[in-house]
Amino acid sequence: MLSIIQAAGWPIGFLIACSVVGLALILERAWSLRRARVAPAGLLDEAITASRHGVPPLNVIEQLAQHSLLGEVLAAGLLALHHHPQATEAELRAALEGAGRRAAARLQRYLGALATVASAAPLLGLLGTVIGMIEIFGSQAGPGGLLPGGGNPAQLAHGISVALYNTAFGLIIAVPALIFWRIYRARADALLLELELAAERFVHHLLTLRR
Repeated sequence: MLSIIQAAGWPIGFLIACSVVGLALILERAWSLRRARVAPAGLLDEAITASRHGVPPLNVIEQLAQHSLLGEVLAAGLLALHHHPQATEAELRAALEGAGRRAAARLQRYLGALATVASAAPLLGLLGTVIGMIEIFGSQAGPGGLLPGGGNPAQLAHGISVALYNTAFGLIIAVPALIFWRIYRARADALLLELELAAERFVHHLLTLRR
């Protein structure tokens, strides 16, 4: 592997850095977009059951907020009703929507950076290709200009290696980054829809507590 990196020349350094960033983003999103951290099954029903006879104490609301993103959204509604027992429907919805916007930002965090990696990697590979081509043409130059039958074979071989390896590495990095970006974007959208539906159901429950 080290010999390949050496053959690819200095442009490969940018691609290695890009691959490290891309891998870190993929692993971080895989951890953060797990259902258990966003919208655990049964949490909405548990929150409704726990508050069926009134708004629970603050320590219970805080535990709910720290449970998951869905818990944070539900806790925002309970907290609003705790501070303002006669809160209007618009005020309760505003509290849930504010928490929902914060949750949406956390669901979509780093997706733009991952998309940037998927877009930048082929361009960095193309940069390496151009540099390799420059070396190829330079290998054919002599004191009197281009030499049809001469040139520097070692420089020619190195230029070809730089061009091909960088092109390949750029595509190897870009394709998985693009695939994971699409997967995570779809997952984030699906989880956000679940949060919205849960919040809509919970606001009706909060209105019964207010009465």
